Amino acid sequence: MMDEIASHIIDIVANSVSAKATHISVDITQNTEKNLLTLRIKDNGVGMDETTKQKVLDPFYTTKKGKKVGLGIPLLKGTAETTNGTFCLSSITGQGTEIFATFDLSHPDLPPLGNIRDTILVLVVGNPDTDFCFCIKADAKEFTLDTKEIKNLLDGVPINHPEVITFLTKCIDENM
Repeated sequence: MMDEIASHIIDIVANSVSAKATHISVDITQNTEKNLLTLRIKDNGVGMDETTKQKVLDPFYTTKKGKKVGLGIPLLKGTAETTNGTFCLSSITGQGTEIFATFDLSHPDLPPLGNIRDTILVLVVGNPDTDFCFCIKADAKEFTLDTKEIKNLLDGVPINHPEVITFLTKCIDENM
């Protein structure tokens, strides 16, 4: 199990980037009334065939060169199931992959969500050519950050420019 849900997000998004995704959406919803945390990560990468979808659930399988294990997806699945949640992986070759997990918010083994602001910034700044859409909901409060829209407004200024990073940080802090 990873220390934070944010670590799972970084790991799964790294898989999406490795799969040549140009657009990745990350949706996190906390619903205290239903005692439920949901996480959905969807990409438009190369996708997986049926055999690969089964293999990625095995911690001793990886597609990364130089690594002997691929713990990201199995650890997320394990965390969801350990916290009385669910896990679903769907993927179509040539179209992309979607991972959906639920967690019981009050389960004692649920790791903390972690620093989502810094997670968003690390992913956006570290992958400036990838378009991200983050949608974070906590009960009645909702925050969406779409980097494609922001890039259109920047008129050629890179999204990882220091002034843009400062703007993104303020935007996230004020709205999350």
